Amino acid sequence: MPPSLTMTRKEAIAIVTINDAPYNKMTLEFIDALEQVVDDIATDRDIRSWVLTGAGDANFSVGMNLKQMDAGIARAGGAAELFAQRHRLIARIERMGKPSIVTLYGYCLGGGLEIPLGCHFRLAAETGAQIGLPEMDLGTVPAWGGSARLVRCIGRDQAINMILRGQKISGPEAYRIGLVQEVWPLAELKDRAIALAEELARQPAQAVRSMLDVLIGSEERTFEDLLAAECKAVADNMDTPDSREGMSAFLEKRAPVFNRR
Repeated sequence: MPPSLTMTRKEAIAIVTINDAPYNKMTLEFIDALEQVVDDIATDRDIRSWVLTGAGDANFSVGMNLKQMDAGIARAGGAAELFAQRHRLIARIERMGKPSIVTLYGYCLGGGLEIPLGCHFRLAAETGAQIGLPEMDLGTVPAWGGSARLVRCIGRDQAINMILRGQKISGPEAYRIGLVQEVWPLAELKDRAIALAEELARQPAQAVRSMLDVLIGSEERTFEDLLAAECKAVADNMDTPDSREGMSAFLEKRAPVFNRR
């Protein structure tokens, strides 16, 4: 694992850190390492949720290290292949069946927003955040799926406004338009992300995975398809150890303890 990425464990959660303060650039080496770490998290049954954050308190990430663009294209065998890796990584985060939480503070630009758009929970600092897809300022466009995920997240008109004007918005504004679910003081942001990951890790893992399977990509499915997917989720979670524990806890008027083996 390169020094630009670290992962620590705290019981059933993983904390992944872009370790290149103060800018936390997403280098080629970082993306390679993150892809491997995400696969490890996805296949580790003992990890049930995870946090993506940045080192320090200046910036989450300014995005791709543009000085590596030519080298990255040459290494991958073309621009399409370079960006395909990013698409694959973000889709893996989105669809791995384990909740992901990301902290947005300082600069969260380009890939520093596109990867968070694949995460399930986005938490922002109430002051100092500058969140956006400013590729227009470079004469180009988002390349890691940012436009597709942003429009799905906040709607067409808001996405047009942000992308075509190269806007960098604050945490409270991101909350107002639905880009993030929570806003916290910067000093509390990372602790809140870890607490949320711990809360989600206590939920029944199979039921969480089933619901993510239903909800992720729901915008592209018909109502009938979604009903069928929910029915499958119900069947998959019928009479499982966690469903029996949940019912027993309800009848016994106590808090359930899920994910016991």
